[in-house]
Amino acid sequence: MSELRWTLLILGVLFIAALAWWERRRPRQASGALERATPREMPAEAPPRALREPALALPEMRAREPLVARELPVVDVSADLERVPMLEPAPGMPASPETAGAIAPPPAVPPGTLPRERLPELPAVPPPLVQWPPDRERRIVALRLVAPLPERFAGRSLRQALAAEGFVLGQFAIFHKPDEEQRAVLSAASLTRPGTFDMDTMDSQHYGGLSLFAVLPGPKPPPQAFDELVFTARNLNERLHGVLQDEQGSPLTPARIAVLREQLRGGATS
Repeated sequence: MSELRWTLLILGVLFIAALAWWERRRPRQASGALERATPREMPAEAPPRALREPALALPEMRAREPLVARELPVVDVSADLERVPMLEPAPGMPASPETAGAIAPPPAVPPGTLPRERLPELPAVPPPLVQWPPDRERRIVALRLVAPLPERFAGRSLRQALAAEGFVLGQFAIFHKPDEEQRAVLSAASLTRPGTFDMDTMDSQHYGGLSLFAVLPGPKPPPQAFDELVFTARNLNERLHGVLQDEQGSPLTPARIAVLREQLRGGATS
């Protein structure tokens, strides 16, 4: 009887131990089943490597050849600056003894040249009265407005700029700026020989620059004529965007203007 009791007791202990072991194993089996049922996540793909663009090889740059300075033919105002450029009168105008035969008349239009577009006709303006003193008594104050190389002034732009400043084509086939009494105070000739302008072909031509000058004594006192010359030259330069120079080709700086004004007061023109 005691042996049966011990046997049942041992069996009970074993049953309880087995039950405890079974209960501890069940969560592990459930978690293992879930792991088998849930597909494993694929590892995140590494971001593709950025494609490296090949380094750009710039073409070899070489400096352009320096532009060769072009020499502009200029109207000869004379070496001692005591003579005005003597230009032939325009066709149909009488030649005076002082101006006859100095410069050849403007060349004729080549055959086959197309005529320029005609602008609306404006009322006829009488040409300015040119009253230059004799050679031995005259003095000249001249400035130059030069087109920046390698550009040249278009004839149409040049004509419009001169007209806006009050210049009129007149005696000797050059432009003159008159005063209130129609007397020529300033004059403008082309730097390109022969220095004259042809209204029929001017719009289709190109010019290297202008020679602006005042012949003294004239309608206005020398200081006033010089100031008007500088003022007009600056206005033309604002319209044409060129380079202002003195009669010798040096830059027309404020210091150079002051020197020219002082020389004019002292009776010098160079």
